[in-house]
Amino acid sequence: MHLKSLTLKGFKSFASATTLKLEPGICAVVGPNGSGKSNVVDALAWVMGEQGAKTLRGAKMEDVIFAGTGDRKPLGRAEVTLTIDNSDGALPIDYSEVSVTRRMFRDGASEYEINGSKARLMDIQELLSDSGIGREMHVIVGQGRLAQILESKPEERRAFIEEAAGVLKHRRRKEKAQRKLVNMQANLDRLHDLTDELHKQLGPLARQADAAQKASAVQATIRTARVQLTAHNVMQLSRELEDTTSHARIAAEKAEQIKAELEEESEALSTTEEELRTALEEAEAAKNLWYRLSAVSEKNAATYRIAADRAQQAEASQWNGPDPQELIERAEQAEEEQLELEEAVDMARETLESLREDVHTKEEAARAAEREHLAQVRAIADRREGIVRLLAQHESAESRRHTLAAELERLSATTDEHHEALQAIAEELEEARDAHVDNSAQGRDLAERTAQAEREASGAEQRAEQLRAEQLQLERDIATDEATIAAWSERLTPSDGAAVALSAARDSGVEATALAESLHTTDGWGTAVAAVLGEAATSALVVNYTAEIIDTLAEAKQGRAVLIAPSDAPTYRLDATPAAGQWLLDHVRVPDNLLRPITALLVDVVAVDTAEQARSVVADDARLRAVTKEGTVYGPGWVASGSGAATPVELADRVEGLRGGVEKKKRQLADLQATLDGALEAANDLRTAVAAARAAEREYRAREDAATKRVQALDKQYEAARRQLERTQAQQANAEKRLQEASDELAELADRVARVDHEEREDEPSTAHRDAAAAELAQIKAMEVEAQLELRTAEQKAEATRGRAEGLRRQARQEEAARAQHEQARARRAAARTIAIAVRDQAQRVGQRIADALHRADDNRTLKDQSHKQWQSTMSQQRDRVSALSNQLQRLADASHQAELARTQAQVKIEQALNTAMEQLGMSAEQLLAEDLPEDFDAAATKAELKKAEKTLNSLGKVNPLALEEFKALEERYNFLAQQLDDVEQARRDLQDVIVDVDNTILQLFTDAWKEVEVEFPKVFATLFPGGAGRLVLTDPDDMLTTGIEVEARPPGKKVKRLSLLSGGEKSLTALAMLVAIFKARPSPFYVMDEVEAALDDVNLRRLIALFEELRKDSQLIVITHQKPTMDVANVLYGVTMRGDGVTRVISQRMVKADSPHGADANATA
Repeated sequence: MHLKSLTLKGFKSFASATTLKLEPGICAVVGPNGSGKSNVVDALAWVMGEQGAKTLRGAKMEDVIFAGTGDRKPLGRAEVTLTIDNSDGALPIDYSEVSVTRRMFRDGASEYEINGSKARLMDIQELLSDSGIGREMHVIVGQGRLAQILESKPEERRAFIEEAAGVLKHRRRKEKAQRKLVNMQANLDRLHDLTDELHKQLGPLARQADAAQKASAVQATIRTARVQLTAHNVMQLSRELEDTTSHARIAAEKAEQIKAELEEESEALSTTEEELRTALEEAEAAKNLWYRLSAVSEKNAATYRIAADRAQQAEASQWNGPDPQELIERAEQAEEEQLELEEAVDMARETLESLREDVHTKEEAARAAEREHLAQVRAIADRREGIVRLLAQHESAESRRHTLAAELERLSATTDEHHEALQAIAEELEEARDAHVDNSAQGRDLAERTAQAEREASGAEQRAEQLRAEQLQLERDIATDEATIAAWSERLTPSDGAAVALSAARDSGVEATALAESLHTTDGWGTAVAAVLGEAATSALVVNYTAEIIDTLAEAKQGRAVLIAPSDAPTYRLDATPAAGQWLLDHVRVPDNLLRPITALLVDVVAVDTAEQARSVVADDARLRAVTKEGTVYGPGWVASGSGAATPVELADRVEGLRGGVEKKKRQLADLQATLDGALEAANDLRTAVAAARAAEREYRAREDAATKRVQALDKQYEAARRQLERTQAQQANAEKRLQEASDELAELADRVARVDHEEREDEPSTAHRDAAAAELAQIKAMEVEAQLELRTAEQKAEATRGRAEGLRRQARQEEAARAQHEQARARRAAARTIAIAVRDQAQRVGQRIADALHRADDNRTLKDQSHKQWQSTMSQQRDRVSALSNQLQRLADASHQAELARTQAQVKIEQALNTAMEQLGMSAEQLLAEDLPEDFDAAATKAELKKAEKTLNSLGKVNPLALEEFKALEERYNFLAQQLDDVEQARRDLQDVIVDVDNTILQLFTDAWKEVEVEFPKVFATLFPGGAGRLVLTDPDDMLTTGIEVEARPPGKKVKRLSLLSGGEKSLTALAMLVAIFKARPSPFYVMDEVEAALDDVNLRRLIALFEELRKDSQLIVITHQKPTMDVANVLYGVTMRGDGVTRVISQRMVKADSPHGADANATA
């Protein structure tokens, strides 16, 4: 690898386009001061990515653009193109010649190109970094750089070795990983904060959950104790009832005559009860039928929705892939285009072969002319040197020719081996690509089926979640309503005077109930009725009161009570017509036996909507009162308003409304549970289908990844084999060229040996014939290069289209297969859609029939309820008559009366116990009596246990019933965040491992390079300072990643080691010794040195030139110099000059070694 040419356009003093054609070896750039020699060095640094304006000897980057002179205007851009010969493949790019271009405009915009293609600065830096050329540019030694090297810090000197060792890209990777670590730390701190906060919340919530769990256990213990105590109490009361019943039977025997009178009424009552039971069963059957039909209607509606969704989701999508026929036509067009391109390639190849023959002829003629001219020139020199030296050259040339012939034979065999390996890999790669293409045809259908299954499963899950949310809301509403009913029901229990009257009535064996239990209102008029009733709304009892009850109430002095006696007397209404509103009695519902007393209390009250209507009613008829729905009562000249606690009448009305709502919500909950079960089952089935589809898709992706990796691996093997073959072929061509040159040289030496003794001394030979042959050769070579470019272009176009026809046909086959699979999937979706539509239509028809049946069932339920109420009324009347006869029986037989009274008291106690069980424990009489008590049941111990449990429950305080669920949810989130924290910690450890690996790589690369540089530096220093000693020392050998490098130098005859005490020339030589040591340890393709020998005397200059000659064996040197000895060893001289217009121009001179002053090539190329 070497620099082939450098083209400058508008860069600094190069206003015109100037091209320096560089050659291997030493290229010397000479010229007067200020002519622009160093601008060549700046151009090389700039095009290779230099970003520092000061490094380029400017204040800002725009200073590199030609600023203009008195005769020429400034330019708008600067452009430098560097062409690199990459025939040895040193650069990681598949081109034998690499062109790097950098362009800058006045507005600061920059462009980069690699072989004419747009590129980034990073792309250029990474392309050159593998060759040991980095951002430190240690291969470019500019003016003042030597002093900078010695004056720099030890850590800065380390950068030169790192750059030569190729450490730069590893450091960039390490810096990138460190930036990721810094960014990751913020996320890690956030996760730590979140987990700490959740951990703080978990403790108190866990204690609440534990308290809730304990409270639940204690409540279960309390319920068990209460159930057992209530059951035990009922059993004792039952035994007392049996005893009193026995006494009543004895008394009944004495009252046979009275019983005979009761038989007729009893038989009638029995008949009525039988009819009532029948009516009740029919009403319950009608009600149950209506409930079942409602549930079926809801389920049918759910079925209709699911079928409609599936019918809509199953609509087939249209295939939007390319047309196979169109692909086949494109394949045929590609084949025709391929044939045309191959014909163009053949024509270009024939033209190139013809030109190559002409080039070969011209080269032979040029070489013959050159040999003839050199023979004439050297014949004169040979006479001076003698025949002995000429014979030695002849023997050396013959030995070199034999060596090159053996090398060419070896390279030919290697080329054949690489060619065979490349063919084998190409065949295997084609098979792998075909298998990969066949396998990928199944992917689209699998992805479509998976997506369809996921959409259906997602819809089903959303439906189930929606139903679950509705179910949860209903359960919460029911629980809230039941708790409200329980709280309001407790407030319905009579208190104060009403409680005393109720107790007295029960003690007397008289049935008594609170008025609130029998009085109900409609349309929200409960508050108004309570306001009108006043004291009766709070403390009214429905009871056949006696003097004993009234006396007891008066003696208790615990408050007043309103006693209302049932009556079957006909009701009445006022003959007045209110001016507005309607009678309040129209909004009241009570049993028939309470119509008369309630009418007496409310007959003069009118229900109105507004205060104006109330005042109008009262003003129109002074006998009337008016009340609004808010409870404001108006009378003639007075008004009663305000608010207070809800009365039992209002509470009873609210309880009745809530109970109806609870029953309705429970029916909705049952229907919703059935719908939810169906939705969950459907969601589970669909999720199973999704899992199966995903498993199939994962299996396909695994096969696809394996096939892709195999193709990629074979691609890499093919490219590696192809590059190896090209390198070997290039080496073979180079060997053939070198062998031809050695053969020509041998023939020339043999001719010289034969002619040396016969030729006489002549004057200097003419170069006209040689120059004419060289010009013809240059012209034909230019034509050859143009033909090569045309052939390369044609081959690239043919290569680009090669295989495209087969690929299009393969794509057409894949498309046909995909269309077939799509049609099959579409047929399946169409069948599913047909079934879903049929189910939807059937569900719609069934839904209509269910709606009709539901309407008929509702009418039948209403009819049966009316019949049941009528029989209830009849039975109530008959019971009243039987009760009257029983009262007569009691008055006729005192003994029987006392026995019956005792029996009634026992029954009341049992009923109270049963009511208590129902209210407090939610257990019916059958459930309570079915409770099995332990044989060793101890009521006192159970009571003690109950008190202890209640005390424990009270000690727990307020318990959060949702604490368990909240604790589980919070614990799940904490575990999730903890897992995320572990993942981030693992990622950080992985990045730290990457940094450690990069550090190890950097350490290894730097250590190896350092050891070699450390060995080379004393040798180079001894060459530049014979008798002197120098070495490189690490500032911190224990830390090879950050250690700096100190330079110790002791010139001969001096004992000092401090660099500051050295002379200017010694400093320059010491710095050069360090650079050359690096160059030898890690050779670079080229080096640029700008007047590095300016401070050296003739002796030290010769020593430095000897190093230059060693370096040019492996590398190309571009030297800016004023020294003639340096010019003498150069292969090419570039003369840089600047005229009065301030524009730099370049003239080149190829130098040819000769043994006489007249042996140099005097031709100059501008």
